[in-house]
Amino acid sequence: MNAIVALCHFCELHGPRTLFCTEVLHSPLPQGAGSGDVSGQNEQAEEEEGGIQMSSRIRSHSPAEGASADSSSPGPKKSDMCEASGCRSLAGGHPGYVSHDKETSIKYVSHQHPNHPQLFSIVRQACVRSLSCEVCPGREGPIFFGDEQHGFVFSHTFFIKDSLARGFQRWYSIITIMMDRIYLINSWPFLLGKIRGIIDELQGKALKVFEAEQFGCPQRAQRMNTAFTPFLHQRNGNAARSLTSLTNDENLWACLHTSFAWLLKACGSRLTEKLLEGAPTEDTLVQMEKLADLKEESEGWDGSEEEEKPSSQPDAVEGQELSKSSPETSLLPDCNSWNVAHRRLSVFRSLRHMRQVLGASAFRMLAWHVLMGNQVIWKARDMDLVQSAFDVLRTMLPIGCVRIIPYSDQYEEAYRCNFLGLSPHVQIPAHILSSEFAVLVEVRAATRSSLYPTLFDDEQSLNKYEFVVTSGSPVAADRVGPTILNKIEAALTNQNLSVDVVDQCLVCLKEEWMNKVKVLFKFTKVDSRPKEDTQKLLSILGAAEEDNVKLLKFWMTGLSKTYKSHLMSTVRSPTSSESRN
Repeated sequence: MNAIVALCHFCELHGPRTLFCTEVLHSPLPQGAGSGDVSGQNEQAEEEEGGIQMSSRIRSHSPAEGASADSSSPGPKKSDMCEASGCRSLAGGHPGYVSHDKETSIKYVSHQHPNHPQLFSIVRQACVRSLSCEVCPGREGPIFFGDEQHGFVFSHTFFIKDSLARGFQRWYSIITIMMDRIYLINSWPFLLGKIRGIIDELQGKALKVFEAEQFGCPQRAQRMNTAFTPFLHQRNGNAARSLTSLTNDENLWACLHTSFAWLLKACGSRLTEKLLEGAPTEDTLVQMEKLADLKEESEGWDGSEEEEKPSSQPDAVEGQELSKSSPETSLLPDCNSWNVAHRRLSVFRSLRHMRQVLGASAFRMLAWHVLMGNQVIWKARDMDLVQSAFDVLRTMLPIGCVRIIPYSDQYEEAYRCNFLGLSPHVQIPAHILSSEFAVLVEVRAATRSSLYPTLFDDEQSLNKYEFVVTSGSPVAADRVGPTILNKIEAALTNQNLSVDVVDQCLVCLKEEWMNKVKVLFKFTKVDSRPKEDTQKLLSILGAAEEDNVKLLKFWMTGLSKTYKSHLMSTVRSPTSSESRN
């Protein structure tokens, strides 16, 4: 977690002071930072707390990380420090502490003040606010404050017993500073529990020392018997004692370093970022509805078969008959199994591949008919070729607009399917061949083997095929066409875009135009606005051209039932409430 944890103290002589802070270093340590250990302090301790192991050691002084009291340090001057170490945690020249996280190669460094001037200023300001103006009722407890410029702070103030202090207690706080407000707020319960545990341990140790000192020399009675002295003279003669003296723990700062380092590690590990998908797309809703309908239909067939089945008929025969007699299973658009089952046999691998094979003008004519909702007919002997062509072309349409009959021995009407695969001997009605609402792709044997050179290293090359695209309404080369078609062609011709990127472009384009379809459906079908208002809306949507209007009307048939019913219910509810009134 990119944060700083600090222990602060309110000194009666100098005001709020930072005693000890731990920060996270992601970059390598400066050269020579750990080259030599201080004499008598070169031991290494393996510390484990909360299931996380870190190796901690006292390192030699480094200007970048160790605590320093020289003129270049951003810390307070020596004249501003208490003589009895009340404002100081580590002695002058103490190198500080560092822990190496073996899992992430992150280092947790502890010293009295951050050496970076900007961090020092942020910690200093948070320290002052936590022990002056930003306090909770009772002056002891957690509070949250901060801003975007100086960071956000979780602060927990508390008192430590001191028999020599005014009021027999001194004021401290533990603060956690970071720039991510949401992350810090979400970590509130975790930080509150762990920091409260650290505070309880400090207060428990200090209470034992306080009770022992009071038992040996009660300060309350001694003060009452002492003659009155001016307040300033009393303050100057009663400098704050160090926290190690108040708790009688010489290893206090090493223990705090371990606790603060573990706190930063554990708090950063408990919350992880996850990619959250937004509301389901129309394709997802339509897929879910089709799966639910298919499941309901299969359950219905199960019930009818059980009623008509003789008692002596085995279960296995029932399953076989069910699979044979399921009606119109080919009319349901296959979502994922098509790619898996025929990936190795597919001839057309992508829209870009198909455009290169058919040619730019033939592909534009075919894509125009696909987007307009006209019937696309493929005649070929190779069933895998036809299936792969449909698998590629369907990516231009919303799932709700796709109705496929992959291969048939007879012509099927357009209301049953907009993608139809036929064997070469099937006769197509003359009015379909001359219709402007249909396009025919005939796959013939090429007259020369080099007519279509192999463009990709497919297992089944296309150099043996000749593709003839015809329609009763050919698309003129100078026709503008729908806006989405022009954008699709621009993506396909851009060689800097990979096939995967083009697929994502198609997803974005379909969602963009499905949003326009939703607005138009709400405007025309639900609100029943007049034609003039509809034309104004189409102009605002950038879809006032004839081809764009046809595309929107066709794509409107692909809206999910869930979305339509939701719109109808939201429109009817105000009307029903008014009728009740």
